[in-house]
Parts: sequence; C-alpha cells; structure tokens
Amino acid sequence: EVARGSTSCVEPKIDKPLYNSTHSSTTMKTTTATAALFFAVVSSTASAFSAPAAPVILPGEVDTTAAFAASTFPISPSDLINRAKQVLSPEIGIGTKDSGACLAADFEFVAAVVGPIGREEYLDALGGFKLEESFDIEQNTFGFTVDPLQPNRVWWYGRQISTQIAPFMGAEPSTDSSTELTLPPQSFHMDFNEEGLVKEFGFYTVDRRQGNTGGLGGAFGYFYGVGKPLPIRECQPYKPSFKFRMLGLIGKIGKKLSKKE
Repeated sequence: EVARGSTSCVEPKIDKPLYNSTHSSTTMKTTTATAALFFAVVSSTASAFSAPAAPVILPGEVDTTAAFAASTFPISPSDLINRAKQVLSPEIGIGTKDSGACLAADFEFVAAVVGPIGREEYLDALGGFKLEESFDIEQNTFGFTVDPLQPNRVWWYGRQISTQIAPFMGAEPSTDSSTELTLPPQSFHMDFNEEGLVKEFGFYTVDRRQGNTGGLGGAFGYFYGVGKPLPIRECQPYKPSFKFRMLGLIGKIGKKLSKKE
C-alpha cells in the first residue's frame, strides 16, 4: 500500500523466491558462453574471406562487351546459345533425330582421339550406336557461353551420370539398381555458320581423375564403364609412357644429386 503523496512503496511479502538465483546464474553464464562462441565462429568465418569491392579484371582478360560489339557474326551470343540448346534437345539430338537437318554440309565431328569425321560418316556411326537405348543418361550441362574470340562457337560443360537399362556391347545391366556410371567432367563446343547450321561439334575430358570410367569420356567411357573397353590404347585409362616415366625418374635423380653437392 502506498501512502498518498509518498514516493516510497511497501515491498510485497513473498513466501518463495520467484526464481532460483543459482540456476539462473548458471543458465546466464552458459547462454553467454554459447553466444560468445557463436559470434567468434561467425567473425572468424567472415574474416576468412572478404569479397573484392569491385570486379577484378586480370591483365590480358578479354573485354567481352567490346569483342562482341566488334563481331561481324550475324547471330547474337544469346541467340546462339539458344540455338545450341535447341540442337542439343531430344527433338534434334545433334542431327540424329532430324536426319541431319541441323548440320551444315561441311560439318565435322572431332574429339580428343576421334575425328575429324564428316557429316555422313558421323550420322552413319551414331545411327547404329544409340546410347540412350541402353542408358538412362542425366546430362548435367551447365556454363553455356559464346567464345568472344570466335563468336560463332558455343562452349559448355557436362557431367554425365548414367544408369544402364538394357544390354550394351554384350554387357547386361547390373542387378544393383544403385550402380551408376559417372563420367569425368567434359568440355563441349559447337560451331555454327551464319545460317545457324552446325559446322563442328566436339568434346574433351577436362579432369580425368573424377568419375568411375577410368577418366574416359564419350563412348569410350561407356565401353570401359560396363567392362567392355575396346582393345586399343585410346580406350584405356591414361598411363604414362615408358619414356615419360624415365624422364621423370631422371629428373628425381638429378634433384637428389644436386642436393648432395
């Protein structure tokens, strides 16, 4: 009860404490320590990397805006990328589903060890060799871009993951449904003429240490992946030649001798 005109008040009578002071103190200490640890981790993570305030331009880096502005190729980069994706679509299949209508008369296919081969040879080869009938293929394409120094070329990457669903090269599908073929990352390119027809298509493995097909891409990767590699050196995982190994050995011996001197 507070007396009229008085600034003091009567403390209420409390039979039990409203809180356990010991428990509260321990909880507060734990909470404070946890918060301190959290902010320390966040601060450490934030200080580990600080993004540049402005885009970094390297010496010799191509000014793509200027390069495309100076290009005389009639198809814009965005339209060329869309055209490449159209040619890659299941409806066209890089010429295998449209009877080659998307391919120029002087078309060539070229890969790391195959080709260049011409239009008719390419269509004949793929006509009797259809991976999609034996494998469920996830292409995993990304990074489509037009080459600023060759503005009729589209580059992109692919990381194929495939599951065998039918016999291939005499190999039956695995009974283990989890078995997959993971090809190494591959770099693809497609060149076009001014009419939007494909002049060249090719691809190359860019990281042979990834995947489970011995570092092999393309059809060779599938041959190796199902245990049916062709009996030629190009269809085998990379192995340094005898001369290359000897060169490396000589280099190591030379280093050891120079340290002793």
